[in-house]
Amino acid sequence: MNASAVSTSGRILIGIDASRSVALQPTGTELYSRYLIEALRSRAPDRFFFRLYFNQPPKSAISHQPSAISRQPSAVRIIPFPRLWTHLRLSVEMLVHRPDLLFVPAHVLPIIHPRRSVVTVHDLGYLYFPEAHPPRQRWYLDRSTRWHARTAAHLLTDSAATQRDLVEKYHAAPDKITVAYPGLDPSLKRVDDPAELARVRSKYHIDGDYLLYLGTIQPRKNLQRLIEAFSQLPTASGQLLLAGKPGWYSEQLLQQAHDRIKFIGYVDAADKNALLSGATAFVFPSLYEGFGFPVLEALACGVPVLCSNTSSLPEVAGDTAVLVNPLDVDDIARGLHDITTNEDLRHTLIERGYPQAQKFTWQACANVVLKVFEEVLEPERVKG
Repeated sequence: MNASAVSTSGRILIGIDASRSVALQPTGTELYSRYLIEALRSRAPDRFFFRLYFNQPPKSAISHQPSAISRQPSAVRIIPFPRLWTHLRLSVEMLVHRPDLLFVPAHVLPIIHPRRSVVTVHDLGYLYFPEAHPPRQRWYLDRSTRWHARTAAHLLTDSAATQRDLVEKYHAAPDKITVAYPGLDPSLKRVDDPAELARVRSKYHIDGDYLLYLGTIQPRKNLQRLIEAFSQLPTASGQLLLAGKPGWYSEQLLQQAHDRIKFIGYVDAADKNALLSGATAFVFPSLYEGFGFPVLEALACGVPVLCSNTSSLPEVAGDTAVLVNPLDVDDIARGLHDITTNEDLRHTLIERGYPQAQKFTWQACANVVLKVFEEVLEPERVKG
């Protein structure tokens, strides 16, 4: 199909920057792009036609063909470019083959874009904890956010916390921002099979009980204070496993590995359920999160959760987690002690965790996003 002719054939052409969805080791924003794109394709009205922009050939499940969960086909545009893909190559694409609406699910709007553009801003952690981000990244994210807060037709956030941050820090109009809570990966569920639990323990060389952190290894995740708090616990508490790919400024953290503190690297998707299910507790004392996918994943796997009482994390966890002050090592240590020794507390958290996790679905997220698309397109909606 000639994608440039779609919007004149009775359909509305929705362009989506799908470049983040093809990461080989996806983390939060990449998984958000992947699952939301699939949900949008499964929920969209027939008059919407999607064009997906990639900077490399997609190796994931996302393709132009309809599937069991994606009833609509999509046009795919693979437009490789070595550097500055968003602002140079995608901008040229917008100039030459402009869609009726552009959706950017990962923060950065190209310089040239349709007036009807929608952008997801995942968080503003670089403003609150600048020391946890490289200077060049801080500068780029600040300028990008300031740019699309002013020029995008509408902004999406993963939480009310980030919505408030945009209003406070960038003076974005509140009625220009909509909260669309992300969903839970439907494949995440508790594993009780002893053979599967043993396989994962063997693969990652785990011996005995363990507390688990899962996320990027970087300063914003507050791992230094977590390590200090864990060191206050008795040896019988087992190991602290820090799982995730190394991020910026991770070298000093990695050097602190010893017999009780282990860095096990990026966890394959096939291993995540069993690794979470086998943990004594999941610990996530991050300094700032726009949403906090790992907390939701742990709740779905029936694991007691400790997380920070800041930013979006109380929205995600509700009353299903031990909340701690991430700046107070003693408070983190107190929470670790409670969640590993108080059986009544652990049982209560597990019982509450399952229904809390089920509140977050990609279908509900897609419905909110599609409603925003309709409102942005309203002045010149095409009747299908």
